[in-house]
Amino acid sequence: MQRALHLAVQAERQGEVPVGCVIVLNDDIIGEGHNQSISQHDPSAHAEMVALRAAAQQQQNYRLPGATLYVTLEPCMMCLGAMIHARIARLVFGAFDPKTGVVCSCDALQDKPFVLHNMAVHGGVLEHECSQQLKQFFRARR
Repeated sequence: MQRALHLAVQAERQGEVPVGCVIVLNDDIIGEGHNQSISQHDPSAHAEMVALRAAAQQQQNYRLPGATLYVTLEPCMMCLGAMIHARIARLVFGAFDPKTGVVCSCDALQDKPFVLHNMAVHGGVLEHECSQQLKQFFRARR
């Protein structure tokens, strides 16, 4: 999660919402990313999506079984869907997102009967650090 926080700082330096993501398999980082939606003019360039694309390329496989995804903010619907399709084994996130988080804050979409992949979820890791980073970013922009 520390690496994901560092990536979130990179996002902020580029004027992006400070969210960072790291994907680990067998104790090795196989993909990482930070928000790039603004700079890439791409609504899908969330930190998780960037990291998933990098990990899939590194593994030469769109499936990432056994991988753990660490992200500084609870995922949105798009990112959770991509994680499910990639068969991420475990999701670890920092800050809860009461507006768009679909893992536990607004819903628990991964627990719906139509989802055919089980993923372990652990939220609130370094929650204070992750949420403070986001709060400071938005406070400065207001």
